[in-house]
Amino acid sequence: MSDELISKKELLDLAGISYGQLYRWKRKDLIPEDWFIRKSTFTGQETFFPKEKILERIHKIQMMKENLSLDELADMFSPNISDLKLEKDELIKRNIVSDSVMKIYMEIDKDSNEFTFSRMLEVYVLEKLLHSGEINLDEGKMLLQVLHDHAQLIKQNKCELVITRKLGVSSCLLLMNPETFHFDKGTKVVTDLSLLACMEEIKAKLL
Repeated sequence: MSDELISKKELLDLAGISYGQLYRWKRKDLIPEDWFIRKSTFTGQETFFPKEKILERIHKIQMMKENLSLDELADMFSPNISDLKLEKDELIKRNIVSDSVMKIYMEIDKDSNEFTFSRMLEVYVLEKLLHSGEINLDEGKMLLQVLHDHAQLIKQNKCELVITRKLGVSSCLLLMNPETFHFDKGTKVVTDLSLLACMEEIKAKLL
């Protein structure tokens, strides 16, 4: 989806950070390169940012930098999937998934009790959307299939998971690096979920 933009000067004032901090975080990959948007203004070239995303990211950095190094924060914000594996009971213990949703997941995916990061993302998204009431169980099964089939793409891209309904029929889409999208009249967007944000939430719980 499109974002309201904020200028660099407004951002520094609003977030209470210095120019040096901002660009140090950029060099450490805490803030993505593509969030630095160069635009022509009446005073020349200026840098703008997607307002909601950059303010949320800076808030997270400021909250966590007392306990984590910049390198550890970079690992957490990275879209790359780690090699970490955990047992299902550990995921419940760390509040990544509830016991009830884990049981539903294990009935659908009977693979093993060991979870790679890709499977952690699947069960976390299922938990998030079932508990919010946004989706039903059939839609949950559909989204799990989409996440499973495209796990390698999700590792390499900033993806959004979009679930729609029209005339009682649901569809699940995985959008790569999306900016805007539009559907035909009568299609309801049930949920539009950033998978990168979900990965960050999981990593925060693990850390």
